[in-house]
Amino acid sequence: MSSSCPQWTFEQMLAGAAQYGYAGVELRVGWGHKFNIDGNTSADDRAQARHKAEASGIAICCISTGAKTSDSATAKLADEEVTTAINIAHDLGSPYVRVFGGMFPNTITRTQAMASVITNLGRLAEVAAKKRVTLVLETHDAWCDPHHVAEILWRVSHPNLMCNWDYQHTSRVAKVSVDEAFGAIKPFIRHVHFHDGTMDADKLVFLPIGQGAYDHKRVLQLLRGMNYDGFISGEWIINCWADPADNAPEVHLPREIAAIKAIEAAIGG
Repeated sequence: MSSSCPQWTFEQMLAGAAQYGYAGVELRVGWGHKFNIDGNTSADDRAQARHKAEASGIAICCISTGAKTSDSATAKLADEEVTTAINIAHDLGSPYVRVFGGMFPNTITRTQAMASVITNLGRLAEVAAKKRVTLVLETHDAWCDPHHVAEILWRVSHPNLMCNWDYQHTSRVAKVSVDEAFGAIKPFIRHVHFHDGTMDADKLVFLPIGQGAYDHKRVLQLLRGMNYDGFISGEWIINCWADPADNAPEVHLPREIAAIKAIEAAIGG
């Protein structure tokens, strides 16, 4: 994800992905990253970006938003953010747009918040379908529990609304085992975020793969068992590393992909 390298241009991201052995890049829109593709980017510039990606052989695997849909008070803002991201994904040839349920105020119940997510994402899934894009709801914020996410997805029941499984959040925040989380959301998994770190539920702390608390081997075994053919996208956010030296993309990007590929090789993936 571009959160690993917010100061890189789009061209630098493609080159870095190719150099380090990544098959795709995930663009985090709305955070002012230097790749500079947003709702104001012209159709010509988007077409050029798509051409550059295709020529490089690097896929734009997902357009990642921070849109939160739990609170009806912010539904309009979420609609605008997701609709813009859907258009960007369509123009760049990206199949997915990451969305959140988000946190919700203590003035409403989880049942009310879930109803808001279902209504908002159900409507936006229709918008996405028209552009041949799929929304992927991340296990994140107030919706780290995979059972809650599964309930939303079953109730919306739309082919253009699926799941982005961030197994750090289902383990760290929801305290749900990898097997239980996978079992709950298996029919919907279309995108996966990986990273390692501590189990501190109150603070996101990244560690090099193999030094943290997460069972990457089991995740990869489960995904292989379902013949998962989507992306496993490394998500590292600058300044969340335990060691500040790891903030540099030139440090963590080659190291982390080598570590996850070693685990894949060990299980025959």
